[in-house]
Amino acid sequence: MNIQIYGTKKCFDTKKAERYFKERKVNYQFIDLGMKALSKRELESVKAAVGLSNLINKESKEYEKSNLQNIRNDSVKEEILLNNAKLYKTPIVRNGKQATVGYEPEIWKEWE
Repeated sequence: MNIQIYGTKKCFDTKKAERYFKERKVNYQFIDLGMKALSKRELESVKAAVGLSNLINKESKEYEKSNLQNIRNDSVKEEILLNNAKLYKTPIVRNGKQATVGYEPEIWKEWE
């Protein structure tokens, strides 16, 4: 298993995800979206696993500011996401080509 957790230090669900893997003694890599955003390739991989709309946090303040709700073109949405990590729903947990968004212990259990 090669687990990567993308999130922010302040996100409660990200902390829960980290705790989930720590308790099971599963090594993971934490990537702070405040410091380093997803690369274009990483975004493509996660998008293929969960879908673009599931990656977007529609309750964030940034969602309103970015006007994403009125943009229909997915490639434009992707560009906006790549440039603004505050728009992601977190945590994003990757295991190779598999990925989840949010706290999903039922799915992570299947990865073990």
